[in-house]
Parts: sequence; structure tokens; C-alpha cells
Amino acid sequence: MCLRFVYLLITRASSWLRLSRREEAWKTAEILILRHQLAVLQRRQPRRPDLDWADRAMLATLLAVIPKARRQALRLLVTPDTVLRWHRDIIRRRWAARSKRGRTGRPATRRTIKALVLRLARENPGWGYRRIHGELAGLGVKIAASTVWEILNEAGVDPAPRRTAPTWPQFLRSQAGAILACDFFTADLLDGTQAYVLAVIEHATRRVRILGVTLHPAGEWTAQQARNLVMDLGEQAHRVKFMIRDRGSNYTAAFDAVLADAGIRTVLCNVRTPRMNAIAERWIGGCRRELLDRTLIWNQTPWGAEMRSDLASIIGGRPGSWSDDAVLPVSARVPTDGLADLAIPQPGRQGT
Repeated sequence: MCLRFVYLLITRASSWLRLSRREEAWKTAEILILRHQLAVLQRRQPRRPDLDWADRAMLATLLAVIPKARRQALRLLVTPDTVLRWHRDIIRRRWAARSKRGRTGRPATRRTIKALVLRLARENPGWGYRRIHGELAGLGVKIAASTVWEILNEAGVDPAPRRTAPTWPQFLRSQAGAILACDFFTADLLDGTQAYVLAVIEHATRRVRILGVTLHPAGEWTAQQARNLVMDLGEQAHRVKFMIRDRGSNYTAAFDAVLADAGIRTVLCNVRTPRMNAIAERWIGGCRRELLDRTLIWNQTPWGAEMRSDLASIIGGRPGSWSDDAVLPVSARVPTDGLADLAIPQPGRQGT
């Protein structure tokens, strides 16, 4: 017993000496930490101690007073890394709470600006959201075009409207008698080249005009075909008001100028929008399936004149219809004296 007493006396004295060198705040913090951990252990939990947010806040606050070198020597229910994770969670929750206050993102649009946008749309039915955005920028109102779109959409107004003008199908139906459509299509020749065909179709009657066939559809050639078209129309030229075409490089300014002199306005299709010239595209597709895919064409020289007569005999019944029997004979396209040079070797069948 004496030896045990002496041992306890020496150890407690050394501990007292170490504590006497520390600041009063350190000792107080360590005592509070140990007391709090003892209170947690006295809850008689059936499993490992579960610290709630109050326990974590208490331990984290007291450990902040104790130097970092001393924290590793303390006997805690958790490791110092766990305490650091608690600090990170507190900071994350703090910023998450701030973000829920509506301070982030774009600021709300003022009611006066919303009223001004709706007023411009109401007083100018032909304006879309981009035109309204430009007018507001001219007035010094700083607002994004997408915000104008959202304001109009929420109010039930079409952001990109044709509120007063007709739609594209309505325009085609109402002006069919005054609309022509032109387009290029190609035909493969037996000499390995491609011929370019310029065709014009009338929307009202579906009458097709083959303006010309060439191997090099330059701008000058296209302009000359426009002059031929105007001459071919004759007295009917005054009824034609629109020419629908694509944005190909074959159509130059001279092509549009020739049509403009005749009072015909050129209407350009949108980029990669063949449906805007659907009537011409549909006829070209039928021409490929019913004529070009079933015809051997020797060269480009006699083809242009013969194709005009063949189309006149092939197209029958309702406008734009094709018959299965209306197929051009091969003898009309390929000279018989050159067929020997076009012999194509055919591989033999298996087993023969």
C-alpha cells in the first residue's frame, strides 16, 4: 500500500507540475472537454456514443482553444480529423443557407421592364423578341434577349411571331398562281461526268420547264437561263411575282437582277430547309425515280432538247403525276454502234 501511495503521489505531482505551466484557459478547456465526454458516456447508449450537433459544437469550440500540438495527446471520443470535418460541414451549411436566400443567379426583372416589353409586343404585333430586345437596348434598358423571350412566353405571347403576316404554307397557297420555284439536279452520264439540269416548276399548274443542261453551271450560264425563262413566259410574266430558290452559289446577283427587271421577286430558302421548296424537290425526286434511274444517257449534247419532249409525253393525268409505262427507251439515249465499248464483265455464279 505504501508503494502504491508513493507511486500515485509522484504521478499526480508530475501532472500538477505540467498543469501549472499551462495557461488557465488550456486547463479549463481540457477539464470541460473531459467532463462533457463523461456526460456523453453516462447516457447509457446501447452502442457507440452518438454525438448530436450540440455535442459536436461544444467539442469543436473547446478544441479551438487548445494548441494543435496538445490535441494529439488528449483522449477524445473522436479523432482531430473528425473535428476538422465538422468545421468543414459547418462552413458548407453556412454557404448553403446563404444560397437559399435568393441572392444568387440573375436578379429578378423589374415590373416596369416587364410592362414595357409587353407594351412593345402589344403595340407592334410584327415584332419578335429579338426586335424588342434591340429597341430596349436603344432606350438604354439593359436586358438579355432570353429574358425578353421568357417574359413574352409567360404572358402567353409568341416570342417569335408572324402575328400579322401569313405563315409559309398560307403564303404558298394564296400566291400559288404567282409563284415559280427553281432548283438544280444532276444526272450521271455514261462517260463518267455529271450534267446539271436547271428546272423551273409553276406552283399553280405544276408545269415544269427545263431551262437547260450543262456540265459547268457557272453564274453567267444561270443568268442567261433566267433571260430565256422571261422570254419564254412572254405575256404571262406579269402574273409571276415570286421565284423560290435555294442559296446555292450557282445563283448570282445577275440571276436575281434579270428576274427583278421582269418584276419577279426572289425568295430565298432557309439554310438546310428543303421543305421550303418542297414542290420542286418532290418533282425532282419523281424525275429521278421514274426517268433518270431507268435511262442510260450517253452524253449531254442531245439530251436537253429530247428531255423536254420526253417530259411532255411522260407527265400526264393530274399535274405532277407519272405513269409506270412512261419510260424512255434505251435506244433513244445510247447509240447502238458504241455499245461494244460499254461491255461490263459479270462475275460467274457459284457452281457454274
